[in-house]
Amino acid sequence: MNDALTISDRLHQLKAALPPHVELVAVSKTKPVAILQKAIDAGQLDLGENRVQEMNAKAEHFAEQPVRWHHIGHLQTNKVKQAIRCSHMIHAVDSDRLLAEIEKRSKSSGIQSRVLLQMHIAKETQKHGMTEEELDRTLNTLVSNPMSSTAICGLMGMATFTDDSAQVTQEFKALRKFFDRYNPGHWNTCSMGMSGDWHIAVDEGSTLVRIGSAIFGSR
Repeated sequence: MNDALTISDRLHQLKAALPPHVELVAVSKTKPVAILQKAIDAGQLDLGENRVQEMNAKAEHFAEQPVRWHHIGHLQTNKVKQAIRCSHMIHAVDSDRLLAEIEKRSKSSGIQSRVLLQMHIAKETQKHGMTEEELDRTLNTLVSNPMSSTAICGLMGMATFTDDSAQVTQEFKALRKFFDRYNPGHWNTCSMGMSGDWHIAVDEGSTLVRIGSAIFGSR
Protein backbone atom coordinates (compact mmCIF):
# COMPACT_ATOMS: atom_id res chain seq x y z
CA MET A 1 0.00 0.00 0.00
CA ASN A 2 1.29 3.48 -0.89
CA ASP A 3 1.52 5.41 2.40
CA ALA A 4 1.64 8.69 0.48
CA LEU A 5 -1.96 8.21 -0.64
CA THR A 6 -4.79 9.66 1.41
CA ILE A 7 -7.81 7.64 2.54
CA SER A 8 -9.78 9.41 -0.15
CA ASP A 9 -7.22 8.41 -2.79
CA ARG A 10 -7.31 4.76 -1.71
CA LEU A 11 -11.09 4.67 -1.71
CA HIS A 12 -11.30 6.18 -5.18
CA GLN A 13 -8.72 3.72 -6.51
CA LEU A 14 -10.59 0.78 -5.01
CA LYS A 15 -13.95 1.89 -6.31
CA ALA A 16 -12.47 2.42 -9.76
CA ALA A 17 -11.06 -1.12 -9.70
CA LEU A 18 -14.22 -2.81 -8.44
CA PRO A 19 -16.95 -3.79 -10.92
CA PRO A 20 -20.12 -1.68 -10.55
CA HIS A 21 -22.11 -4.56 -9.05
CA VAL A 22 -19.64 -5.15 -6.17
CA GLU A 23 -20.38 -3.29 -2.94
CA LEU A 24 -17.54 -2.02 -0.77
CA VAL A 25 -17.74 -2.14 3.02
CA ALA A 26 -14.83 -0.25 4.59
CA VAL A 27 -13.73 -2.13 7.71
CA SER A 28 -13.43 0.67 10.24
CA LYS A 29 -12.98 -1.41 13.40
CA THR A 30 -10.54 0.11 15.93
CA LYS A 31 -10.24 3.30 13.88
CA PRO A 32 -10.99 6.63 15.59
CA VAL A 33 -13.90 8.77 14.48
CA ALA A 34 -11.57 11.38 12.94
CA ILE A 35 -10.27 8.75 10.51
CA LEU A 36 -13.79 7.52 9.77
CA GLN A 37 -14.87 11.07 9.00
CA LYS A 38 -12.27 11.20 6.22
CA ALA A 39 -13.81 8.09 4.64
CA ILE A 40 -17.32 9.48 5.01
CA ASP A 41 -16.23 12.79 3.47
CA ALA A 42 -14.89 10.77 0.51
CA GLY A 43 -18.34 9.25 0.03
CA GLN A 44 -17.86 5.90 1.79
CA LEU A 45 -21.04 5.34 3.80
CA ASP A 46 -20.87 1.56 4.38
CA LEU A 47 -18.63 0.91 7.38
CA GLY A 48 -17.89 -2.41 9.08
CA GLU A 49 -17.36 -3.01 12.80
CA ASN A 50 -16.51 -6.14 14.79
CA ARG A 51 -17.66 -5.12 18.26
CA VAL A 52 -21.22 -4.13 19.09
CA GLN A 53 -20.28 -1.55 21.71
CA GLU A 54 -17.82 0.18 19.39
CA MET A 55 -20.27 0.13 16.48
CA ASN A 56 -23.08 1.66 18.54
CA ALA A 57 -20.82 4.34 19.98
CA LYS A 58 -19.66 5.33 16.51
CA ALA A 59 -23.22 5.22 15.21
CA GLU A 60 -24.24 7.65 17.93
CA HIS A 61 -21.33 9.95 17.06
CA PHE A 62 -22.30 9.96 13.37
CA ALA A 63 -26.04 9.98 14.00
CA GLU A 64 -26.55 13.00 11.73
CA GLN A 65 -24.80 11.35 8.79
CA PRO A 66 -26.27 8.63 6.53
CA VAL A 67 -23.79 5.91 7.48
CA ARG A 68 -24.81 2.25 7.03
CA TRP A 69 -23.24 0.16 9.79
CA HIS A 70 -22.33 -3.46 9.11
CA HIS A 71 -21.64 -5.81 12.01
CA ILE A 72 -19.02 -8.05 10.42
CA GLY A 73 -17.55 -9.93 13.40
CA HIS A 74 -18.62 -13.00 15.30
CA LEU A 75 -21.78 -12.11 17.22
CA GLN A 76 -22.70 -13.66 20.56
CA THR A 77 -26.39 -14.20 21.25
CA ASN A 78 -26.26 -12.04 24.37
CA LYS A 79 -25.21 -9.07 22.22
CA VAL A 80 -27.99 -9.37 19.63
CA LYS A 81 -30.36 -6.91 21.30
CA GLN A 82 -27.67 -4.23 21.13
CA ALA A 83 -26.45 -5.23 17.65
CA ILE A 84 -29.78 -4.84 15.89
CA ARG A 85 -30.16 -1.24 17.08
CA CYS A 86 -27.74 0.21 14.55
CA SER A 87 -26.91 -2.58 12.09
CA HIS A 88 -27.77 -2.05 8.46
CA MET A 89 -26.70 -5.68 8.05
CA ILE A 90 -25.37 -8.42 10.33
CA HIS A 91 -22.83 -10.36 8.28
CA ALA A 92 -21.76 -13.41 10.23
CA VAL A 93 -24.81 -15.41 11.27
CA ASP A 94 -23.20 -18.79 11.81
CA SER A 95 -25.86 -20.86 13.61
CA ASP A 96 -29.58 -21.55 13.90
CA ARG A 97 -29.45 -20.33 17.48
CA LEU A 98 -28.05 -16.95 16.53
CA LEU A 99 -30.53 -16.54 13.67
CA ALA A 100 -33.44 -17.38 15.99
CA GLU A 101 -32.23 -14.83 18.54
CA ILE A 102 -31.97 -12.12 15.89
CA GLU A 103 -35.53 -12.89 14.77
CA LYS A 104 -36.82 -12.90 18.36
CA ARG A 105 -35.15 -9.62 19.31
CA SER A 106 -36.03 -7.93 16.03
CA LYS A 107 -39.69 -8.85 16.34
CA SER A 108 -39.94 -7.65 19.94
CA SER A 109 -38.19 -4.38 19.04
CA GLY A 110 -40.18 -3.71 15.88
CA ILE A 111 -37.00 -3.83 13.79
CA GLN A 112 -36.53 -5.43 10.37
CA SER A 113 -33.05 -6.96 10.39
CA ARG A 114 -30.97 -7.96 7.38
CA VAL A 115 -28.45 -10.77 7.70
CA LEU A 116 -25.97 -12.95 5.84
CA LEU A 117 -25.48 -16.62 6.71
CA GLN A 118 -21.82 -17.45 7.23
CA MET A 119 -20.42 -20.59 5.62
CA HIS A 120 -17.25 -22.29 6.82
CA ILE A 121 -15.10 -22.51 3.68
CA ALA A 122 -11.58 -22.19 5.12
CA LYS A 123 -9.14 -24.91 6.14
CA GLU A 124 -8.69 -23.12 9.47
CA THR A 125 -10.91 -24.72 12.09
CA GLN A 126 -10.98 -21.60 14.26
CA LYS A 127 -13.01 -19.70 11.67
CA HIS A 128 -16.76 -19.72 12.24
CA GLY A 129 -19.49 -20.74 9.82
CA MET A 130 -22.11 -23.31 8.88
CA THR A 131 -21.46 -26.52 7.03
CA GLU A 132 -23.52 -27.25 3.93
CA GLU A 133 -25.62 -29.67 5.97
CA GLU A 134 -26.34 -27.00 8.56
CA LEU A 135 -27.24 -24.46 5.88
CA ASP A 136 -29.56 -26.96 4.21
CA ARG A 137 -31.29 -27.72 7.52
CA THR A 138 -31.66 -24.04 8.37
CA LEU A 139 -33.23 -23.14 5.04
CA ASN A 140 -35.55 -26.15 5.09
CA THR A 141 -36.77 -25.20 8.55
CA LEU A 142 -37.56 -21.69 7.35
CA VAL A 143 -39.82 -23.04 4.61
CA SER A 144 -42.34 -24.20 7.21
CA ASN A 145 -41.44 -21.57 9.84
CA PRO A 146 -40.67 -18.34 7.97
CA MET A 147 -39.29 -15.31 9.76
CA SER A 148 -41.21 -12.05 9.75
CA SER A 149 -38.59 -9.67 11.15
CA THR A 150 -35.33 -10.99 9.69
CA ALA A 151 -34.42 -11.10 6.00
CA ILE A 152 -31.64 -13.37 4.78
CA CYS A 153 -29.85 -11.46 2.00
CA GLY A 154 -27.30 -14.09 1.04
CA LEU A 155 -24.12 -15.82 2.18
CA MET A 156 -20.68 -14.80 3.37
CA GLY A 157 -17.42 -16.60 4.01
CA MET A 158 -13.76 -16.06 4.80
CA ALA A 159 -11.00 -17.88 3.00
CA THR A 160 -7.94 -19.40 4.65
CA PHE A 161 -5.22 -16.89 5.54
CA THR A 162 -2.58 -18.15 3.14
CA ASP A 163 -0.42 -17.08 0.21
CA ASP A 164 -1.71 -20.08 -1.75
CA SER A 165 -3.93 -18.32 -4.28
CA ALA A 166 -5.12 -21.65 -5.72
CA GLN A 167 -6.52 -22.68 -2.33
CA VAL A 168 -8.19 -19.31 -1.81
CA THR A 169 -9.69 -19.54 -5.29
CA GLN A 170 -11.18 -22.96 -4.56
CA GLU A 171 -12.66 -21.77 -1.28
CA PHE A 172 -14.30 -18.74 -2.88
CA LYS A 173 -15.49 -20.90 -5.75
CA ALA A 174 -17.15 -23.22 -3.22
CA LEU A 175 -18.98 -20.34 -1.54
CA ARG A 176 -20.28 -19.05 -4.85
CA LYS A 177 -21.54 -22.55 -5.69
CA PHE A 178 -23.41 -22.66 -2.37
CA PHE A 179 -24.86 -19.24 -3.13
CA ASP A 180 -26.09 -20.29 -6.56
CA ARG A 181 -27.38 -23.65 -5.34
CA TYR A 182 -29.37 -22.40 -2.35
CA ASN A 183 -30.44 -18.94 -3.53
CA PRO A 184 -34.25 -18.87 -3.27
CA GLY A 185 -34.31 -16.15 -5.90
CA HIS A 186 -34.17 -13.00 -3.78
CA TRP A 187 -30.63 -13.25 -2.36
CA ASN A 188 -28.44 -10.49 -3.74
CA THR A 189 -25.26 -10.72 -1.64
CA CYS A 190 -22.39 -13.18 -1.90
CA SER A 191 -19.88 -11.60 0.46
CA MET A 192 -16.27 -12.73 0.20
CA GLY A 193 -12.96 -10.98 -0.15
CA MET A 194 -10.82 -8.72 2.04
CA SER A 195 -7.76 -6.52 1.52
CA GLY A 196 -5.43 -9.37 0.58
CA ASP A 197 -7.72 -11.48 -1.59
CA TRP A 198 -10.54 -9.32 -2.95
CA HIS A 199 -9.29 -9.61 -6.55
CA ILE A 200 -9.71 -13.39 -6.38
CA ALA A 201 -13.08 -13.06 -4.67
CA VAL A 202 -14.44 -10.74 -7.34
CA ASP A 203 -13.22 -13.08 -10.08
CA GLU A 204 -15.12 -15.91 -8.35
CA GLY A 205 -18.40 -14.02 -8.06
CA SER A 206 -18.29 -11.86 -4.95
CA THR A 207 -20.86 -9.05 -4.79
CA LEU A 208 -19.55 -7.49 -1.56
CA VAL A 209 -15.99 -7.06 -0.30
CA ARG A 210 -14.88 -6.05 3.21
CA ILE A 211 -11.68 -4.02 3.03
CA GLY A 212 -9.87 -2.39 5.92
CA SER A 213 -6.07 -2.14 5.81
CA ALA A 214 -5.99 -1.28 2.09
CA ILE A 215 -8.03 1.82 2.97
CA PHE A 216 -7.08 2.77 6.52
CA GLY A 217 -3.67 1.15 6.91
CA SER A 218 -2.64 -1.58 9.32
CA ARG A 219 -4.23 -1.68 12.77
